[in-house]
Amino acid sequence: MEKIQTKPKRQMLNYINIFRGLAILLIVAGHTMQFGSQGTWINNIAFEILTGGTVLFIFISGFLFQYLSDKFEYKTYLKKKWTNVILPYLITAIPGIILCFTMPVTYGNPFDGLNPLAQIGVFLTTGRVHNVPTWYIPMIVIFFLLADIFIILERKKILYKLLPVLFLITIFVPRMAIEPEYLTGMSYGAKYWAYLSYILNGFAHFASMYIFGMYLSANRDKISLCYKHRWPLIILMLLTSFVDVILLHNFNISNGTISKIFLTLIVLGYLNHYDDAIKNCNWFNNGADFIAKYSFAIFFVHWYLNFAFNRIFDVAKVIPASNGQEFIIALGIVIVRYFAVLGTSLGILYILKTLLSKIGIKNTRAVIGV
Repeated sequence: MEKIQTKPKRQMLNYINIFRGLAILLIVAGHTMQFGSQGTWINNIAFEILTGGTVLFIFISGFLFQYLSDKFEYKTYLKKKWTNVILPYLITAIPGIILCFTMPVTYGNPFDGLNPLAQIGVFLTTGRVHNVPTWYIPMIVIFFLLADIFIILERKKILYKLLPVLFLITIFVPRMAIEPEYLTGMSYGAKYWAYLSYILNGFAHFASMYIFGMYLSANRDKISLCYKHRWPLIILMLLTSFVDVILLHNFNISNGTISKIFLTLIVLGYLNHYDDAIKNCNWFNNGADFIAKYSFAIFFVHWYLNFAFNRIFDVAKVIPASNGQEFIIALGIVIVRYFAVLGTSLGILYILKTLLSKIGIKNTRAVIGV
């Protein structure tokens, strides 16, 4: 009998793996390094530079989805997403749910007083309340559910023709702002709809970057153009950042995603161009690979540690800085907070992964995300 040859499993692209590590570093920075008094230039500049790491994460998600889609089967795909994304999300939600019940005012739970089971349902379907960054999970689930349609449209050569319209939506439909204090006086139903609207807004806003990630994965020969044209991209990134800071400062209008689109292309171009050099630089490549492997788990837990840091050291989420001396102090605090949150996240996750492995749980990724 002739032996059936199976197609070898696709290997992770090193430059995308490193990109994933860098993306989580920016996301953690966006949540830990905000400083400057509200509405000041320094606050607006810090906000523009440090926030928006979600753009990179969305792009990478789309890129990897297309890259691994040659054997796509919808049910199998959804099962894997349940195991590798939804399960660790549900498990790592537990500390946030406990905080919402035990410290509703301090932690910012606008659903305090609602039936506890209903609250849990609200938390898990919106993400934003119990663990602020995990609003991303309900949003990315929409992309998961549409995966079959994306594949069909791609194979019919329709999907990428939608990119111009999707980018226009990204530009003219900026992300909503939502905080517990914005919902004062609303009914529980109205609050819940506000959070669901936030998820749907995120989906519409970021759809362009997910599809664009798929496009560059399908046309990887074009990635070299990102490095070739890096200087125009850098200029466009700086220009759009400058305009966004002006609009934010003068009109309280902001769309930092636009500059992060250019940042995505710049980083992608550099990582792809210097891929061989990075592979040969063991300390950097191994370190970035370690962070990349833990990236999703870091995403799940870092907000809790950021909250703990602020409580233990009695500092605000956004450190005020209205003069030169306060600026230096604020900068020092956010740098310490960044490395404390990142380092503690990695340490705790490493210990948990080791303990879970020792008690016989082989797929620790389904528990803590790594």
